[in-house]
Amino acid sequence: MRAKVPATADPTLRQLRRLSNEILAQAGIERPEREVVWLLESALGYSHLAMLLQGEDALTDVQWERALGLVRRRAAREPVQYLLGTQEFCGRDFIVSPAVLIPRPETETVIEAVLAQRRSGDRTLVADVGTGSGCIGISLALALPEAVVYLTDVSAAALAVAQENAVRHGVQDRLRFLLGDLVAPLHDAGLEGRLDVVVANPPYIPESALAALQPEVRDFEPWLALSGGPDGMALHRTLIAAAPRLVAPRGFVALEVGHGQAPAVRSLAEASGAYSRVWTRRDTLGIERVVCCQGPDAEEG
Repeated sequence: MRAKVPATADPTLRQLRRLSNEILAQAGIERPEREVVWLLESALGYSHLAMLLQGEDALTDVQWERALGLVRRRAAREPVQYLLGTQEFCGRDFIVSPAVLIPRPETETVIEAVLAQRRSGDRTLVADVGTGSGCIGISLALALPEAVVYLTDVSAAALAVAQENAVRHGVQDRLRFLLGDLVAPLHDAGLEGRLDVVVANPPYIPESALAALQPEVRDFEPWLALSGGPDGMALHRTLIAAAPRLVAPRGFVALEVGHGQAPAVRSLAEASGAYSRVWTRRDTLGIERVVCCQGPDAEEG
């Protein structure tokens, strides 16, 4: 749909907002009014309050088309996070782009799981495997001021986004960015047996389910960060097998899992015989979201 400037001398902010609501509603966006506010704030610099109080402000053709450009892209189901360029995670804004998965609130459970085991003041070496935007590793660096965090990703574009976020949040001096597949860069860096914490949010959607995802996810987010193989647990198997060689005594491993996958992933870890203890942690909805493992020679607790 191509919306044009109204046939008036001075199209107004109120007209733009009304038209934008109509476009998103017709496209099936669930809460168009809220998203229009976000998009117009980004495109025009108006706050929500200003939109209410200054609705009769005249807009230039350039302003009109710039704002409607974002609205049209959202109507085509491009994620609003990519349009705005940020997503909140653990109370902080992280830069996102189509090179990285958009952070989800349930992933904050990984942070909670680590902090339940490690405390600020611990000298901690952390690895965030498949870091994407860096939201997990950077959040841990902020929560654990003594930690040094290694962030790996097979995508150079994703690592570039993570580096931007590290600078944005002022932790770049304690982060190390390693390009490569999963844990291979950690071995190359000589970290075998040295890591205190290994975390990952591996892709966990079964290949057969990808086509049924919402268009925002299916058509725009990177499939490499979504597809978890035939049953959604291919990378969990790899990480469960690889992590014991990387963690130090009393090392801790936390892997995010999809809805309903926790029992199977937990069983994989227990069957490996490589961990002294395996348990799960639930997210705020009560879903078992993170499988937690203590490495060899760890103390029970």
